Amino acid sequence: MSGARQCPGPPPPGRESPPGSRSRSGSTGSAGSGGRRQLRQRVAHLMACVEDISSDDEVHEEVSRTLDEAFLIWGKKLKDKWQEFRLHLVTWNVGTAAPPPDVTSLLQLNSLGPAMDMYVIGLQEVNSRITNFLSDLAFDDPWSIFFMSVLSPLGYIKLSSVRMQGLLLLVFVKHVHLPFIRGIHSHYTRTGLYGYWGNKGGVSIRMSLYGHTVCFMNCHLPAHMENTEQRLDDFEKILEMQFEGENIPSPLDHDVLFWFGDLNFRIADYGIHFVRESINNKRYSLLWEKDQLNMAKKTEAFLKEFIEGPLQFKPTYKFDLYSDVYDTSEKKRKPAWTDRILWRVKNLCQDASKEGEFSGEEQTISVALNNYVSHMSYGISDHKPVTGTFGLELKPLLLVPLVVLSPEGEWSADRDVTIRYSAGPEFPSSAWDWIGLFKVAFRHVNDYVTYAWVEDDEISSNKDSKQVYMSAAEIPNMGGEFLLCYYSNNLQSIVGISEPFQIQPSRTSTEKDLTQEENSWMQKPDNLESCNESEGRKGI
Repeated sequence: MSGARQCPGPPPPGRESPPGSRSRSGSTGSAGSGGRRQLRQRVAHLMACVEDISSDDEVHEEVSRTLDEAFLIWGKKLKDKWQEFRLHLVTWNVGTAAPPPDVTSLLQLNSLGPAMDMYVIGLQEVNSRITNFLSDLAFDDPWSIFFMSVLSPLGYIKLSSVRMQGLLLLVFVKHVHLPFIRGIHSHYTRTGLYGYWGNKGGVSIRMSLYGHTVCFMNCHLPAHMENTEQRLDDFEKILEMQFEGENIPSPLDHDVLFWFGDLNFRIADYGIHFVRESINNKRYSLLWEKDQLNMAKKTEAFLKEFIEGPLQFKPTYKFDLYSDVYDTSEKKRKPAWTDRILWRVKNLCQDASKEGEFSGEEQTISVALNNYVSHMSYGISDHKPVTGTFGLELKPLLLVPLVVLSPEGEWSADRDVTIRYSAGPEFPSSAWDWIGLFKVAFRHVNDYVTYAWVEDDEISSNKDSKQVYMSAAEIPNMGGEFLLCYYSNNLQSIVGISEPFQIQPSRTSTEKDLTQEENSWMQKPDNLESCNESEGRKGI
């Protein structure tokens, strides 16, 4: 490896990057378009025939049966091209508490259904006292470490995170999806103290998921019954934010936007006794019409396009700690559904605005809510967490990874090894791209064991593929199961990942080596500043 560079990350000022990626051009073959044109003509002819046959029931029945069969074939073909992406979203005001001992039910880890593809976790009131906050800037905060320790052994990597004082947003995804997630950006918007303080506001992460733009927005809006207008004003301000970078859509211009958090909307007009009695009798519907958010959705144009599942669970605020008893303090806060999850699908909104008009544009993504619940067993704060489980039915617009890579031959810690990779013609490669060696249960992109620069460590190249060298001195002595990931500096993301493979242990490995390597892996920082310091000391 070259000794001139620091830990992989953004290039230093002054180093020019290659031009951005070119759009893939393509056209439908003449045979395919001709076939579709012919099919449309035949359907039009069939409709004309049906119009001519006014009273022959037997013919009508035969035509109807034939059309049913055609639609069945069409449905099967269409389903083959679509895929379901399973998303589990959590919002929780944790009230400065430390993580609980177990989150199995919160994350539905014992669910009998298919595993989730992505976890999105939005927290509010994470401990942000000055000593804690400064420590969390240098190292991962306790909540991030906790969720990584739970999810990384299950094959999830922390894709992105953003923190603003007590607001924290985390996104975890299965390894297999990494090459198809691009354009990851984060942002935060302060609304506390007229926009100068971050105790209230929003933190957002956006990305392109199989070619579809998706944005996640975790908000903590102003408290108290009388501040409805302030909550609405603050959310409008958050929606106006812009991610840094070129050609990145605004939040409302994403294909799908998820809005969640401690939104702090209350139940108006009704007194506390009526509210509590309705809850005790599970007559939640009596309270829906006086929920401030539901009322605002009927009058505020920018909210009408947001969808929410039915509130078929108890209001999630305010509880005595470690109980399911509503506030017994002197304040006796009225219960409220402060913790919410909503979403908005852009094409659906456009279709609704053009009602009555035929749109030839194909709907390529839809959102289905499978479960919307609170979790009463968690008592570390005065809020109960809320989760939404979604199925994103999407037609993948990206089908092939930008980079395909694999280890060459059998790997052993006793000898130098090589990696072979090939990149698509549209891939915007950079001299600052690198290939990392990761343990299978790696936690984030900087959690590599070692890495090789694709340019400096290249040993052979042809029109089909390239080979990169990795020294035996960099391979873990104890061996084990690993992955290779190609990190694109221009795209700031992993664009290729290998299948898991085994590295044979060194014959000279010792128990001491194992202890040292495990300690090093557990202490690996998740920020480039700390990483640069560490790698600089190693002379990389």
